[in-house]
Amino acid sequence: MNNSSYSNTTDQELLERFYATHDNQWLGTLLQRYTLLLLGVCMKYLKNEEEAKDCVQQIFLKTITELHKYKVEYFKSWLYMVAKNHCLMRIRDRQGKQSTELKDQMAVSADEENKTIHLEKDRQLTLMGESLAELNREQQQCVTLFYLEKKSYQEIAGSTGFSLMQVKSYIQNGKRNLKIILEQKLKQKT
Repeated sequence: MNNSSYSNTTDQELLERFYATHDNQWLGTLLQRYTLLLLGVCMKYLKNEEEAKDCVQQIFLKTITELHKYKVEYFKSWLYMVAKNHCLMRIRDRQGKQSTELKDQMAVSADEENKTIHLEKDRQLTLMGESLAELNREQQQCVTLFYLEKKSYQEIAGSTGFSLMQVKSYIQNGKRNLKIILEQKLKQKT
């Protein structure tokens, strides 16, 4: 079955199906839904695209092996925390320091204005990831390939099976919808 046929199924319904059947198909649908959010979270913390992509794959594997051990109520929140903790552990391992020490150093070395700017950028990046996750599958896929992976229309058409006109339409509509969703989220947060 095609994952897009589950686009109207809630996270909770997919999670319940996974717990009932232990079929990873349901989990795969959930993870596909949040790939962009995970990539955004990993980019926010790691500041390196290749390392972020690698971490997304590791988080997928961790989710597949760990989720059956817990009764998760809110998958998106749980997944966000798994991703955040994974990235903080990666930073700590990479730099050989406690993540709290890293935060303290950054706060001490940055003046208040820089701190405010960084917090705002983090907030916007998180909102961007959440907003991307709300686009329909086709727009989400094309926008990600075009803007995050720097693929051409031709490359996107080749890898997705969409026509060039569809790719162009999905990117244009996705960009417009992304802007609308992001503006709504920014209004809600203020």
